[in-house]
Amino acid sequence: MDLALDTGLLKTLGFRFDEAGPDRVRIAWTVDDRQLQPAGVVHGGVYSAVVETAASVGAQLWLGDRGRVVGVSNQTDFLRQQRSGARLSAEGVPIHRGRSQQLWLVEVRDEDGRLVARGQVRLQNLTEPAPG
Repeated sequence: MDLALDTGLLKTLGFRFDEAGPDRVRIAWTVDDRQLQPAGVVHGGVYSAVVETAASVGAQLWLGDRGRVVGVSNQTDFLRQQRSGARLSAEGVPIHRGRSQQLWLVEVRDEDGRLVARGQVRLQNLTEPAPG
């Protein structure tokens, strides 16, 4: 299955995939004004988006041609404020991969390795043909 990793929201937010595989996904980006909330720090939605993206891409690569994955829940904690110019990276790894669901952990770190945000995403494996 081909995944479009440089379109839509991913392109808008400036995410760059350094690694994308079934066991690990690494995404890097430099914070700019597009990603800030009015107080001048990274909007929490950016962290939620990178967490969801890393988990979804890895989960889909693992499931492969057996079906597709969809997010069921995304729980992301915001731990350290970041401003424009910060270089951040996210790394997602699977916690559980089962017949019907997957659970992925994603950590976002700054260039000094400090934890900035942490999230986990539960995904449903859809292996039956879509109706219609």
